Amino acid sequence: MGGSADNRPVIAVSMGDPLGIGPEVVVKALADRALRARARFRIFGWAYAMHRAAERAGIEPYWWRAAAPMDESGVPAVPGATMHHDVAVLEDPSLELDERSLDAPPGPTRAGGAASFRWVEHALACALLPAGDDRQAGAVVTAPISKEAWTLSGGAAKKFPGHTELLAARTASRRVAMVFVGPSLVVSLATVHVPLASVPELLSIGRVFDAIELTHQACGVLGRAPRGERPRIAVCGVNPHAGERGLMGDEEQRLITPAIELAVKQGIDASGPYPGDSVFLAATRGGFDAVVAMYHDQGLIPMKLLERERTVNATIGLRHPQGGAVVRTSPAHGTAFDIAGKNAADASSMRAAIDLALEMAARARM
Repeated sequence: MGGSADNRPVIAVSMGDPLGIGPEVVVKALADRALRARARFRIFGWAYAMHRAAERAGIEPYWWRAAAPMDESGVPAVPGATMHHDVAVLEDPSLELDERSLDAPPGPTRAGGAASFRWVEHALACALLPAGDDRQAGAVVTAPISKEAWTLSGGAAKKFPGHTELLAARTASRRVAMVFVGPSLVVSLATVHVPLASVPELLSIGRVFDAIELTHQACGVLGRAPRGERPRIAVCGVNPHAGERGLMGDEEQRLITPAIELAVKQGIDASGPYPGDSVFLAATRGGFDAVVAMYHDQGLIPMKLLERERTVNATIGLRHPQGGAVVRTSPAHGTAFDIAGKNAADASSMRAAIDLALEMAARARM
């Protein structure tokens, strides 16, 4: 397909669960005209839910609406007219969404799960298109989904615990990392959406090394590496006091230390393992450029406490079929069903996710 005269990047946005705060944070974030001027945004979602959110927030709708059915190749048939609009909401006509659902108490539903899953797949399909295709997106920004709703929806959605696992599978990316980015802290995870009891058995030298190496790469993509220097990466232990030399567990000695040593041999400035109760504060004070946590809450509790609504989730390691990386970011919060429909959601993290996606897409094109 031919190129467009508009050279701004295209950002594909999946609206998230329509009964959560996804529609609201998308509407509020892109209400900023200066942000809209930086790119062309294609929102895969439900215009009615966005209109409801805009009405409650006192925001005049600023988007163009169009149907975008899947074509024979499995890619949304994005209308050519979207090239003339800063923001287009592209609706899948095959989805069964009931306007009355937005007046019911918000919560996980089969329809909400099916829709949010489909919208992520639409956005990713556009990102995986070859350069030069007018439908191709330079980055994907995903609003929050409900894992319970995905399970309720059945089909392919119930196989995936969340965005990260779905995106890795669809891009055939063997090694991916969930990296959380804030103004003063970068945190990655060696394990993601798994029960805490499963963490020790899932950790391995290779898994910890992969997390360290991907975090090293992420610092470059995120612009967090000091100019001309290697990023300094701190690696957490998994046990209290990082195992206290084997007194509180031996995972540090058996798995984490060998992974750090392997990373150092590869030229990565990694050190540790450090106790999880002290390393994050050291990083915010400039001691490290990034921290590798061993499990979800070890990394996310300090991240969300210290960086709060400024936190962004980025997936590192997603591969494009033509080479290079697929850029994906997301606000670092959930669907917040408890405040959905009340005009109480803070869109700061969504705005930060869009800003970071634009920055990462620009670096990817260099």
